[in-house]
Amino acid sequence: MSPSPGGARENQRLRTRKDLLDAAVRLTRDGLSPSFEEVAEAALVSRATAYRYFPGLDALMSEAAVHMETPTPEGLFGNDRSTDLLARVEKVDAALSALVLANEAPLRALLARTVQQPPGEAPVRQNRRSPLVAAALDRADPPLPPAGRDLLAKALPLLLGIETHVVFKDVLQLDEAEAARVRRWMLRALVEAARKG
Repeated sequence: MSPSPGGARENQRLRTRKDLLDAAVRLTRDGLSPSFEEVAEAALVSRATAYRYFPGLDALMSEAAVHMETPTPEGLFGNDRSTDLLARVEKVDAALSALVLANEAPLRALLARTVQQPPGEAPVRQNRRSPLVAAALDRADPPLPPAGRDLLAKALPLLLGIETHVVFKDVLQLDEAEAARVRRWMLRALVEAARKG
């Protein structure tokens, strides 16, 4: 079955957004302080297209900094041959929690832009969590039942980002140690539920 036109268009929009972030990261790693136009040119898109994804250079570069620090599945699990599902999920949690703590201000700004974005416009979030979750689930032994794997892949990203951090810190007023304890409990509960299908 071929993807729906809307699905293909959405995938292209996500790729374009990622291309802009990747271009900003490349230019920054080359020691440059690029302009918005230079990033758009490096991403092979027009300046007008780039403005559909980012309101300006500050928003683009603040997210590019987070994008650059986010581990890749290969970077996090490249040499990790473990098959303990909970340990692998906790490894993703530890990496993303460290990322959130180190980049709280730009991530809160990104969250604010997400909330303010009218529905149906260009995506304002790059999905960096799902590839890490998929890598954690790939080597689970015993393998998860398909239904449990699908649900776990959709549930885990809810716990692994700035949104959960904001709830723990601002709403519940938990310190980081207590937030981590609650998060680990939630992760264990989700993994156990997924194993049952």
